[in-house]
Amino acid sequence: MIAVNFSNPKEVALQIAARVKKRRLELNLTQEGMAARSGVKFATYRRFEQVGEISLKGLLQIGFALDALSEFDALFARKQYQSLDDVLNEQSPARKRGKING
Repeated sequence: MIAVNFSNPKEVALQIAARVKKRRLELNLTQEGMAARSGVKFATYRRFEQVGEISLKGLLQIGFALDALSEFDALFARKQYQSLDDVLNEQSPARKRGKING
């Protein structure tokens, strides 16, 4: 089944920032504390929570600080299929080329 996603990159970034903020609050950390813990500059971290913008390196540092780095490992790991035919074609064994022995 193909999932339909109506989000755009800005919305996804804001959703990620909101989840990070929620986890930060669960750990009873201030923005300053989270910035220090992750090694991200405070102004950069604050901007991330406000508008969802941060470098990939900064996001990975935050993920590491929140013990969530393994969640990035699955990013882009699965192949996205466009149709059922694509799935079936990949699962059928490929015929080897060469001489057919009789």
